[in-house]
Amino acid sequence: MSIMEVWNQVIGKKVVEDVFSTSGILLVPAATTITAEHVALLEKHGIFLTADVVTDAEPSAPPEPSASARPSQTQIALDEAVRQAGALFEGIRGSNNVPVDELRSEVIPMVHEVAVSSGLFDLFSELQAKDDYTYRHNIAVGMISTMIGKWMGLPEQDLMQLTTAGLLHDVGKMQIPEEILSKPGKLTEEEFALMKQHTVFGYELLRNTPGITEQQALVALRHHERLDGSGYPSGLKGDEIDLFSRIVAVADIFHAMASPRAYRDASAFHEVLYQLSSDAYSALDPALTGLFIQKIMQSMIGQQVLLTNQQQGTVVLVHQHDPLHPLVQIGDQYVDLSRTRTVKIQKIL
Repeated sequence: MSIMEVWNQVIGKKVVEDVFSTSGILLVPAATTITAEHVALLEKHGIFLTADVVTDAEPSAPPEPSASARPSQTQIALDEAVRQAGALFEGIRGSNNVPVDELRSEVIPMVHEVAVSSGLFDLFSELQAKDDYTYRHNIAVGMISTMIGKWMGLPEQDLMQLTTAGLLHDVGKMQIPEEILSKPGKLTEEEFALMKQHTVFGYELLRNTPGITEQQALVALRHHERLDGSGYPSGLKGDEIDLFSRIVAVADIFHAMASPRAYRDASAFHEVLYQLSSDAYSALDPALTGLFIQKIMQSMIGQQVLLTNQQQGTVVLVHQHDPLHPLVQIGDQYVDLSRTRTVKIQKIL
């Protein structure tokens, strides 16, 4: 029997159990009616259903939501990673023990696979904080750091190390009182001084955890250090800051600015990238930051955007030496943002 004949036996039927990828990502939830879209997704992951793992769909079942309303596989995987990370991090808060085995078996492979296989803007939209910023931020920084490492050409072993370091960069916050972490207003000087201690708390916790490397622990300590010496806790400069900490710093700032928080709205897209670009000349690694901005802007070709003058258009060209100001098509006209500096990209649609 051909593969197509096998698939024809399952399309239109419901899967009996959740279907996961080999790395533990939930691809198709139980009781989902199989469509051609599911077939393509499963084939991509090398999974082929057979008639014994499906059942006839109930005739009275309501129709599936439209593709635009249905959660994407990236969203499903990210939400599951956030759920699992939240449970594990709450365990750390109560015990001061990092469950390395559970992280390695349940969360890190999922974070790593989504980071290396998802489209950038699918990932970007789903990484926006909802009601679970603390945990979603950890997942986001792990994924964005992994993407930067992949673009740099780091070997797979280093990428897995980087994923773990990014995921655990803020683990020290589990020792910060929750009323400070979730405070809707500006922190007092005393509260901010305590908040900055999360870097030291995280380092001490990780360096005493079997299975965690010194390199990963240093990221928890140094991800707020800045190349110009303006960071904390030690005011390190330049090459005193290790590569992984430099990568995580870029991912940390990007996601924090792009996400809504209890005390402020998310920054506009152009504000986030302009801030990163500005910091690249002082606080952040210029090569890493430039690579990140270049990759983000290149992936915007074909994307619908809202400009700051409230016009909508499509990015059609990104200038190699000025990626922040692309060429945008609006109807039958073209607007070159490198020449119209007063207009910027407000957000991606």
